[in-house]
Amino acid sequence: MNIPPSLCVKCRGNNLCGLTYCPILADRVNLKPLDAKSIEGYTPPSVFVGRIGYPKISIGPMIPSIPVDKHKASIYDKPEEWSNASIKDILRFRLTLVRGKVTVNANDAYYSSDKIVTSMQEIAMADNPVEARMHISRVSKMFSISEIIPPFGPSAELERLDLGNIRVDHRIEKAYHDDINARDAIIELYNSNVSVTSIARALSAGCLGIKKRRRFVPTRWSITAVDDIVSRFLISHIKNRPWVNEPLVYVREGYLNRFICIIAPGPWEFEWIEAWYPDTIWNKDARVEIIGDHEGYDGLKHYAIVGGCYYSSRLAACEYLKSINRQGKVLMLREIYPGFDIPIGVWFVREQLRAMFKGKPLRFGSVEDAVEYAMSNLKIPLREWIKRSYMLKQFVGKSAKSLLDYIT
Repeated sequence: MNIPPSLCVKCRGNNLCGLTYCPILADRVNLKPLDAKSIEGYTPPSVFVGRIGYPKISIGPMIPSIPVDKHKASIYDKPEEWSNASIKDILRFRLTLVRGKVTVNANDAYYSSDKIVTSMQEIAMADNPVEARMHISRVSKMFSISEIIPPFGPSAELERLDLGNIRVDHRIEKAYHDDINARDAIIELYNSNVSVTSIARALSAGCLGIKKRRRFVPTRWSITAVDDIVSRFLISHIKNRPWVNEPLVYVREGYLNRFICIIAPGPWEFEWIEAWYPDTIWNKDARVEIIGDHEGYDGLKHYAIVGGCYYSSRLAACEYLKSINRQGKVLMLREIYPGFDIPIGVWFVREQLRAMFKGKPLRFGSVEDAVEYAMSNLKIPLREWIKRSYMLKQFVGKSAKSLLDYIT
């Protein structure tokens, strides 16, 4: 089947081609068989909720299949601490995680009396690694790799789960006992400095929301939901702040990726564009594929074409603007270079950008100068970006021709 790369860049493993599996990922998911009847160790803590067959879905904990010290186990599911870790190291420890799974109804998060299900909610509220033992059967031979979630190792049917003592995060426990809607609970937790990873885990395990309406939320949905809800909340505050005083440019490079951010004076606006080079995970064609989305002052009216990375990048940008008490027009550009050939989750974008914003920006006297400098740090010429960018057309304005002549 001849699948156009433009569809793969948009789909990213979500089966838009009509196949029941992703042929790009198929070559990357073989795993040596795990010959074990039980897995014993520490869950980071980590709970995974699947989406296949919704509302009949699978839920369960994840535990490393290799011995891991309790004090080192938390890093296995804490993307906030991965921004400077090598992708090789992240894959090394993430692919040792074994996912136990039992089938539940997504609507039974509040009503279920199943001991394994209630244990999942306890794990989701834990604030440190939990000693656990999974009795398993029917072990899969496959990795799980996705554009949205961090990768993990094989899955297995969970027959029984034994847990040690659990120390819960009192902030999440309070949200669990509160009878408030999930959005308000998410914002309350974020304002209490709970990490977005922990919030998404609690949402996924059915710990948040009006009690009688609580649901298990597939992990990939909960990650994007939290990025979206928190960033919308931050935007509502940013809009009341003064404009940035001058154009700012941030640059970050690493792991075969280059990120550029231009923040121009003006009311809130946001655009995220990705350029996938040939020989990257979603592009096996001979030409670069560029995809992105844009929102004006009134926000995005549809699910972002580019997927979860849009919301994770928007969150990072909003956090930065809130930290400097300003609003502005934010344009983010990403080039993905040959060799970046395995998806590792939207955390990568969020944490790379958070790290980028911890540095000092370059300041410019005009937006045109900011664009000129930004383009000098990218391989793709301005004329190609401007074809696909709503905001670049605004930024260069009447000077577009001179800039194009100078840069390309």
